[in-house]
Amino acid sequence: MKSKADVVIIGGGVNGCSLAYKLAKKGLDVVLVEKKYLSSGATGACGAGIRQQWSTRENALLAIKSVKMFEQLSHELGQDIEFRQGGYLIAVHDKKEMDQAEKNVTMQRSLGLKVDILKPEEITDVVPILDVQGMKAIGATFCPTDGHANPFRTTFAYADAARSLGAEINTHTMVLNLKTSKKAIRTVVTDKGPIQTDVVVNAAGIDSKAIAEMVHLKLPLIPFRKEIMATERLQSLFEAMVISFKDGIYFSQQKEGQIVGGIPIPEEKGGYKTMPTFRFLEHMAHTLTRYAPVLKHVNLLRHWTGFYDVTPDARPILGEVKEIKGFLQCNGFSGHGFMISPMVSELLTNLIVDGKTSEMLENLTLDRFKGNNIEKELSVVG
Repeated sequence: MKSKADVVIIGGGVNGCSLAYKLAKKGLDVVLVEKKYLSSGATGACGAGIRQQWSTRENALLAIKSVKMFEQLSHELGQDIEFRQGGYLIAVHDKKEMDQAEKNVTMQRSLGLKVDILKPEEITDVVPILDVQGMKAIGATFCPTDGHANPFRTTFAYADAARSLGAEINTHTMVLNLKTSKKAIRTVVTDKGPIQTDVVVNAAGIDSKAIAEMVHLKLPLIPFRKEIMATERLQSLFEAMVISFKDGIYFSQQKEGQIVGGIPIPEEKGGYKTMPTFRFLEHMAHTLTRYAPVLKHVNLLRHWTGFYDVTPDARPILGEVKEIKGFLQCNGFSGHGFMISPMVSELLTNLIVDGKTSEMLENLTLDRFKGNNIEKELSVVG
């Protein structure tokens, strides 16, 4: 392992690997360290969805710009990341939700996004297996350019491309400490030796809080267990991801035919809980078959857990902190890190290489939590 680098990235998920690739592409000497294996955290446990329909301008912009990059990513990286655009159908259940949906759509359209509000009778035109009465929907929003990609293929494609450009990626490498001098990053201490550097990017998912505490910095992150299931493979039934903010459910059909989805159990609270629950299976089965009765007799094959690193406003923490020079944050994605990773890594690359910031990046730094006017992202599942 190298003992010196221009940048050390902590975390081998999609954001860490995409950033390693883009920094190496700019000619920087990059070392990435991951305590387990690539995609072992939130990336590998995610639902693989990519949507642009958000209530806050920053999240919508991050997603819109990321989709443009996703569209070219297989060609750029030289590997098929299985990106496809079947759209996202977001169920709307009552007048309050419809008012917010109309507000969201107005903002999204102002950013150039093609998105529509569907009447109840139009919902099954997009997803034929849905029971509109059973799901108690008074309408929906639909964006056809939303979609899916394979999180494992995407992460490993980024990692392979980063290595080909000279980046060093060290898995099964634990960060033990961060050393500073005059309130600036100087060394990353790992169980395989120290790495001298002036820039550290904290992209460690739910472990980002513990990494920050090594330099006495507090991040407002709460871990939330999220449970996901996958069914047996079926013939092609629908293309879009279906989600509901009210019921907390999301589900889609993957390229290979399995239905993948999740829902929070009503009694779920924050904390480091890793065990899957039978309560999830009951709640998911009941809600999924209410939405799509045709799935009533489908066999469940797999059930697993992952973690959201949740911020108070459900928006990521990005960029340098004022307390420690050279210590950048890339965390707090609240379950949405995969879908905005291309633009996140672009913003951080511009900041690290050229010192270039933007209004969007400034609005997502840790400093925003010092004020009282925090805009919360409302379009969150679970």
